[in-house]
Amino acid sequence: MAGKRSAGLILFRRAAAGTEVLLGHMGGPFWARRDAGAWTVPKGEYGPDEDPWAAARREFREELGLDAPHGTRVALGDVRQSGGKVVTVWAVEGDIDPNAVVPGMFELEWPRGSGRVREFPELDRVAWFDLDRARDKIIKGQRAVLDRLDELLRT
Repeated sequence: MAGKRSAGLILFRRAAAGTEVLLGHMGGPFWARRDAGAWTVPKGEYGPDEDPWAAARREFREELGLDAPHGTRVALGDVRQSGGKVVTVWAVEGDIDPNAVVPGMFELEWPRGSGRVREFPELDRVAWFDLDRARDKIIKGQRAVLDRLDELLRT
């Protein structure tokens, strides 16, 4: 995966208890029984000629089935995931109902080697988390975006 790039958009909202972020639980059989470290910013790969911000908005729509809210985008920079993929992330303040999400689907041979191709949701559920809980849920390579968002909102 080295050299691959993704762009993502994380929604945040201000709640009585503090900032909350919307994360998605990764779909498919590999992640089915995992919780801690199995949640992600809605994101996806983009090509060398595609604008990363446009890709982040497109991927939000593809993964959640909802248009990304319009608002001021906050650049949270790049993070490198364990497989080497670099993810560029923006935050936008907004609020959506997780029950309104209609996830995009992907195909995978499952069980592996069976010759049977099945469809799985890109994100099998989404939820709002306060920043502390989100740090436990999000994959390790994306934790830095939560810290950057927290720091920017405190200033």
